[in-house]
Amino acid sequence: MSFFVGREDSKRQVSAQGYVHESKSFTHELWDWTKSILVALLVVIIVHQFGFNLSTVRGHSMDPTLREGEWLFVNKAITYLKAPSRGEIVILKEPEKLALPQHPLLVKRVVAIAGDEVQSRQGALYVNGDKVTEPYADTPIEDGDFGPTEVGPGQIFVMGDNRHLAASADSRMFGVIPISLVQGRADFVLWPLDMAGKL
Repeated sequence: MSFFVGREDSKRQVSAQGYVHESKSFTHELWDWTKSILVALLVVIIVHQFGFNLSTVRGHSMDPTLREGEWLFVNKAITYLKAPSRGEIVILKEPEKLALPQHPLLVKRVVAIAGDEVQSRQGALYVNGDKVTEPYADTPIEDGDFGPTEVGPGQIFVMGDNRHLAASADSRMFGVIPISLVQGRADFVLWPLDMAGKL
């Protein structure tokens, strides 16, 4: 059996199975590409806003755990699932009290959560009266004692891992912060490769 396609149907094609179908016009092809690009952009925006992103470390407040210039994989989805836990490294919006417009985002470690009492004595960190072992810090706290400070519901107390004198602007300066300022949890160092790994 054969099919005949007349001249008036020059824009039509016959498939190997004998079915006749229309060739897509340039406008139709362009619209298909445009839709695909828009869908891809929408997916990227949603993932970036609610899923994950990459952040670059600026400054030295998290030394020696994080070094300036390192790339971090930031898990943003976790903020919709659970409150931050002690020991986690978080990316947070700069509290208004800090007023450093050149650094709209900060990276700090959560050291106390809702219901905790936090303080430092003689260079050591205490939470709920217990001395905290901090293997990530390379020196005792050099800024003097603080607290005790009560952490209220929906709040956290954050510090930089760099405990040298005046090395970190954190909750010792701007106080407890609402967890609504937390933008995500830093889960991995991605770059440079020799420092890559889970946090």
